[in-house]
Amino acid sequence: MSDSIQITDSAQDYLAELLEKQNVEGIAVRIFITQPGTPYAETCLAYCRPGEEEPNDELLELPKLRVYLDKNSLAFLEEAVVDFNADRMGGQLTIKAPNAKMPKVNADSPLEDRVNYILYSEINPGLASHGGEIKLVELTEDQVAILAFGGGCQGCAAVDLTLKDGVEKTLLERIPELAGIRDVTDHSDTTNAYYR
Repeated sequence: MSDSIQITDSAQDYLAELLEKQNVEGIAVRIFITQPGTPYAETCLAYCRPGEEEPNDELLELPKLRVYLDKNSLAFLEEAVVDFNADRMGGQLTIKAPNAKMPKVNADSPLEDRVNYILYSEINPGLASHGGEIKLVELTEDQVAILAFGGGCQGCAAVDLTLKDGVEKTLLERIPELAGIRDVTDHSDTTNAYYR
């Protein structure tokens, strides 16, 4: 059983009541995080009908309900607390996941997570003062990171020279497996177009 997340008694009661109202035999709750380890992380709680869970979800058997935890979200759900605060309006379910936005990355993490980690922990903080930020759009099959330069970096004449050089240098130093980086707005790269 995962000790990564705490669901308070009041939250269990509330969720059990909600599930009962769904009138679906065997219905459970599923907790997952979208874009874990980034500033955009969102912790989500959803109904999970039988068969809707993922094969590698971790099952939390609570006295009144079953909770599926998304495997990829587990590390980010450490110290998370699901609570229910009753008030006159009926009350509110809250999920506090202090580690959802914290990158949990090591050498075995997927390449994509490691690129994101370096962008968020090392590169973007330095750009924030210029109102800029960089996002990983995709990782190509040949390990090229396609990056989107956003905010104050876009349309800045210096973006090509300073930023790309600096970002590429940092990423390639930290992640030797990367073949290189490309700007999502860079249409000048037609190397693959003619030599098929």
